[in-house]
Amino acid sequence: MASILPFRAYRYNLARVRPEDVLTQPYDKISPAMYARYLERSPYNLARLILPAPPAEAHGVAGMAEPRAYEAVAERMKAWIQDGIMQRDRGAAVYPYRQSFIPPGGSQRLTRQGFIALGRLEDYDRRVVFRHEQTLAGPKADRLALLRATHTHFGQVFMLYSDPGLRFEAELWEHARQPLFELEDEYGVQHSLYRVIEPEVIERLQTAMRNRELVIADGHHRYETALAWRNEQARQRGNDSPAGAPPAEAGWNYAMMTFINLDAPGLVVLPTHRLVSGLTGFNAAKFLAAVGAHLAMVKLELAPEKWAEAWPQIEAAFEARHGGTTIAAAALAGESGVYLFRWKAENDRERLLESYPAIQRQLDVVALHELLLHRGLGITSEDVRAQRYIGYEREPRAALAQVARGEAQAAFLLRPLAPAVVRDVAIAGGVMPQKSTDFYPKLLSGLTLYCVEQPEHLT
Repeated sequence: MASILPFRAYRYNLARVRPEDVLTQPYDKISPAMYARYLERSPYNLARLILPAPPAEAHGVAGMAEPRAYEAVAERMKAWIQDGIMQRDRGAAVYPYRQSFIPPGGSQRLTRQGFIALGRLEDYDRRVVFRHEQTLAGPKADRLALLRATHTHFGQVFMLYSDPGLRFEAELWEHARQPLFELEDEYGVQHSLYRVIEPEVIERLQTAMRNRELVIADGHHRYETALAWRNEQARQRGNDSPAGAPPAEAGWNYAMMTFINLDAPGLVVLPTHRLVSGLTGFNAAKFLAAVGAHLAMVKLELAPEKWAEAWPQIEAAFEARHGGTTIAAAALAGESGVYLFRWKAENDRERLLESYPAIQRQLDVVALHELLLHRGLGITSEDVRAQRYIGYEREPRAALAQVARGEAQAAFLLRPLAPAVVRDVAIAGGVMPQKSTDFYPKLLSGLTLYCVEQPEHLT
C-alpha cells in the first residue's frame, strides 16, 4: 500500500535570494564546471550543502568527502536557517511541480507535471516500491554520511505511478493557482512550483494513491540511502520493525518524492551512453574478433574527427531498427570508423542471453553489458558496481568526440527505452544495469527540503 503525506517543507526565503541563484541540478549531475558556476551565483547556493566535496568527475560519480565536511554542511544549514535564508512552511502541504521543456534533439515544447510529497519507504520485497536499476556503493556511502549529519533530504526521489484516466491530480492542480516561483534553468527547462494546503484535497489524493504501485524512475541511490538510514534509526531506538512504526513517531520512515503519472504526456526517457577508459591491454581488433563470434557488425567508414557527424546515421539505424536487429553502436580507439552491432539470427537474443529473465532479454542495455562489455572487453558487473572502467555520457556526439580525442578507449551508444518498458521490467522484478535510463529533464534540487524530526542542530 503506497502511503503519502503532506509535510512542512523548508524552502529558500525568496525575499532574500532568487531561486535561479540557489537551486541546482541533482548532486550527481553537477560537473566541476557547473559546481564552480553555482558557487559564483550565490553564497547560499544549494551546491554548498549537497556536495560536501567538489565533484571530481563529470559523469555522475560521487565520492566520499572527509568526515568533517559533512558536519560542516550541517553547521552551514543551521546558520542559513537562523539567518532566515531558509524558512519552514507554517502548515503541511503538497507541492505541485510543473516542468516545460524541449527534449534534446527535439523541436516541440512538452510539459511534465506531478507533485512533491512524502512517500513511505518500503523494502522492495513488499512489492509497493519497485526499482529498475542496480546502484553503486560509492554514491550511497556519500549520501548516507550527508543524511546522518543533516537529517535532511535535499532532493526528491522521482517516482512513477499509473493513472490512465488522469484523475488523481486533477483536483490538486485546480487548487494550484499561483506559483511560488518560476525559473528557467541552464538547459532551458522552465520550472514552476506551487503549494496546496487544503486538507480535504490532500486526503482525496492520499486515498487515490493508496493502492498504487510505485516505480523509481530516478533516485535509486537516494531511495536506498533513505532505507539504510531508516533502519539505522530504528535500531538505535530499539525498533526492529521500522516499516510498522506509526508515522508520527518515525519521520525517518518517509522520504521526499516527486510523483509523476506514467500515463500523462511529457514523460521523456533518454539513453545514457557508456564510455570505457583505463582498461589495461585494450585492443580494438581483439574486441571486434570476440564480439564477432556473437553479433553481426556494420562499419561506417569515417575518420575520427568526423565521428560525431555519424550520430544522425546511427540514430536512424536505431529508429529503423533494421528489422529489429541493431542493438548498439560503438567508436573504438585505433579504428577508422564507427560500428553498428546487430543480431545475426532471429533467435540469437534468447540464445545468447538465456541466463537472464525473459523480460530483460528484450533490453538492448542488457545485451550491451553482457556481450560487448563483458564478453568483448572482460568488464564484469562487479567492475561496473565498483565504478571501474565505465563512465556515462548523455550526449552521443560528446561521447564519440571523447574517443576521437583519445580521452576514452571506447564509446557505446544506445537508443532510449519507452517509459512503459521501465515500468514493466521493474514490476516483473527485473533490474537493469546502472544508469540504463535518463529521465529528462531532471528534478531540481532545493525546491523543498525535508528535515526529519527537526533535530536540534537545525532548529
